[in-house]
Amino acid sequence: MITDDGCELWTSATGRGEPILCCHGGPGLWDMFGTLDPGPGFRLIRWDQRGAGRSEPRGPYTLERMVADVDAVREGHGLDRVPVLGHSWGAHLGLLYALAHPERVSALVYVSGVGLGYDWHAEFKRNFEQALGERHSRWAELRAKSRDEAEERELAVLQWTADFVADGAHHAEAMATPWFPINYEANAALSEEMRTVPEQELVEACRSLRVPTLIMDGTADNRPRWAVDSLEPALPSVTRVRLPGVGHVPWLEAPDAFRGALTDFLVRHLDMS
Repeated sequence: MITDDGCELWTSATGRGEPILCCHGGPGLWDMFGTLDPGPGFRLIRWDQRGAGRSEPRGPYTLERMVADVDAVREGHGLDRVPVLGHSWGAHLGLLYALAHPERVSALVYVSGVGLGYDWHAEFKRNFEQALGERHSRWAELRAKSRDEAEERELAVLQWTADFVADGAHHAEAMATPWFPINYEANAALSEEMRTVPEQELVEACRSLRVPTLIMDGTADNRPRWAVDSLEPALPSVTRVRLPGVGHVPWLEAPDAFRGALTDFLVRHLDMS
């Protein structure tokens, strides 16, 4: 599909039933929801954000433009109002979209997001190093050098391994297949812009958001869960589901528990008669 500024975005619809518009993590990565099974009665709308994966490698890489791209995907699939599911950075993008266009979002599913502030990075770094253990030295070696494509993929797989409690290498390999170049320009630009938005400003905006929201995360996520504490009480209609002993990508590590929580929330909050 083509956005209003002429950028070509890859998008896909799978399944039959109530649509769910997915926003993948990153920034600068691509859709990794291919193995997400929401159960019968749901249809996944997936897409690669601009500059990454199968979408056109071009900017601009701004929060405003990314929110507009979410709306373009919604409109491109002929949807009036739709549940939006975001993971990690995509959870933040989904929240920003709901704040900008609440009338177009029937429900928000905020998966493994990191809240509204940015003071969690130091603890995350410690958790990450501990999770990698002896593999951290190889990760640091790759991180510090110029890398070819094979080394770039090796670095990503090592890094993503730390996002899981069990079978991390297996799950990380699945995330890296198929493999696309990481867009570090998009990652840097969007990460920096996110840091410029004051936490209190987002808290105040969330107080008036009437969209039913599910915050779902694993208790063993190496991104500290207390970072979400400012978001949860700011939302007027919020459900919090914590998955015990699960890391950052719960639909891979605990697919049944993830699917159960997701479908229960959506059935309760959507008119699916």
